[in-house]
Amino acid sequence: MVDIATRVYNHRWQIDPIVRSLLDTDFYKLLMCQSVYRNNRDTQVTFSLINRTKSIRLADLIDEGELREQLDYARGLRLSRGESTWLRGNTFYGKRQMFRSDFMEWFETFQLPPYHLEKRDGQYELTFEGNWPEVMMWEIPALAILMELRSRAVLREMKRFELQVLYARGMTRVWEKIERLKRIDGLKIADFGTRRRHGFLWQDWCVQAMVEGLGEASQGGAFTGTSNCLIAMRRDLEAVGTNAHELPMVMAALADSDAELRDAPYKVLENWHEEHDGNLRIILPDTYGTKGFLERAPDWLAAWTGIRIDSGNPFESAETAINWWTARGEDPTQKLVIFSDGLDVAQIEELHARFKGRVKVSFGWGTLLTNDFRDLVPGDALGPFSLVCKAVAANGRPTVKLSDNPEKATGPAGEISRYRRVFEVGAQERMDVLV
Repeated sequence: MVDIATRVYNHRWQIDPIVRSLLDTDFYKLLMCQSVYRNNRDTQVTFSLINRTKSIRLADLIDEGELREQLDYARGLRLSRGESTWLRGNTFYGKRQMFRSDFMEWFETFQLPPYHLEKRDGQYELTFEGNWPEVMMWEIPALAILMELRSRAVLREMKRFELQVLYARGMTRVWEKIERLKRIDGLKIADFGTRRRHGFLWQDWCVQAMVEGLGEASQGGAFTGTSNCLIAMRRDLEAVGTNAHELPMVMAALADSDAELRDAPYKVLENWHEEHDGNLRIILPDTYGTKGFLERAPDWLAAWTGIRIDSGNPFESAETAINWWTARGEDPTQKLVIFSDGLDVAQIEELHARFKGRVKVSFGWGTLLTNDFRDLVPGDALGPFSLVCKAVAANGRPTVKLSDNPEKATGPAGEISRYRRVFEVGAQERMDVLV
């Protein structure tokens, strides 16, 4: 097993690039990229880094030269022969050749496109522009690089024994959480922690701890897999993930009328329906408000496998989904509900207790699995924070995300108002955003 504290201490000798493979990304990005490559490859998009936690002044913490060095290293990566073989030949969600030959031929020669970096008011303005399937692949590497550079900036001030103690405490915290999770009968849980992890080595350790502590689902355990493709490949685990807000955000921005705008989220899922079945048919309904999305949804969507809940009050959202399935003549006990918004053990316990037996319950555990060093260093300098990289424009038009929590809304104020009108979004409960 890797001695993480020693490796971190030796980072000053640059033995560990932060992003070491194009597969060091989430599985859903590859699924979405293939869909975009098939349907919208010439759409021009802009992605931008957004730090929701303004108190974390990244440009004051992270050296610009070091940031550029890591971004440039990521730009030089290409898919290896072994990685290509894994993508082409592996079984994902019970399906062989998930990735089509035309997409794989493109991806095998792909490299990340250029970036634009500036400093402003203590923050980095990091943007990417170009063809949608190329630019979208920056999201996860960009977040991973910024998050780990922030960690390294804090850890650089610590000595060898301080680091050993810090990681011993961090490992103890993770293991204590796993021991609590082991007591949940029928638990199904996956690692969703790539985007805002403490670091690659730490995420890899956390995944190994989950495998040992909970057991793999394929062998009767609770751990269903990891969203990180590189870790899944190296550890021979299931790669998990479906789709994200990016698809409806971009498609909505391309709409030429309010009517097309209202239909855009369903058009996205029509394309998805043509490509995927089974557990990949998971609805993410909150981009423009879960309640309205479900009320206007076509009947064929009710037959999909399940729903992922990623914002707002998860208890209320799950009840809304159950009521919707029931009203559409579906049996909720046969439907999958995946909770994935800022989860930690206590909420996982509560959600599982409330919904077990009423639906098939599953969890995507993210930042508070792979980046929970809260209060372990002075000033809580390693505490997790909310950093995202979003599509902000498509073919010159701004994108909008409303969410079920207005604190997560993104886009120009005027466009947010328009989208709220078109999608008939009423009053929403504001909830603090930790991650």
